[in-house]
Amino acid sequence: MSPVAPAPIIVTALFDAADAAWLNDLRRAHFPPERNHLDAHLTLFHHIAPDLARELKQRLSAATRGMPAPQAWLGGVMSLGRGTAFRVESPALESIRAELAHAFAPMLVPQDRAGWRPHVTIQNKVEPAAAKALQAALSASFSRRPLAISGLASWWYRGGPWEPLSRHMFA
Repeated sequence: MSPVAPAPIIVTALFDAADAAWLNDLRRAHFPPERNHLDAHLTLFHHIAPDLARELKQRLSAATRGMPAPQAWLGGVMSLGRGTAFRVESPALESIRAELAHAFAPMLVPQDRAGWRPHVTIQNKVEPAAAKALQAALSASFSRRPLAISGLASWWYRGGPWEPLSRHMFA
């Protein structure tokens, strides 16, 4: 058996069970089924180099160990052009991400160096008219609501569904 090749690492925030279930139900209802291979997620970083896995795990542990979960809210419906998302507001999570971005700054890919737009994708890669229709429907009944962040996770990206690397839960 040959060893598994290194792969880029994705970093996400984890939701509590109730919010994860609600967001996943929305994804199942609105995401093209042939493309919906992941649970609802909030990406902090899209591509951390695989040789940074050990340091990343240490930093994620330090950011969560004994720490209260950061307060977060779904702040509005957001257009992705050919998709729809909920905008996430969380100064505390933004601070955690900024510290990690500072630590890994020289190694970040341009997408992760650019400004962070925290969101949870509900629909993607659909016709713009379908995306606008969902945005209108969700906006009609939307009100800002809390979003429970329970931890941080890292994942190997090997082209398909992500493979778990580590989970780090808030107190």
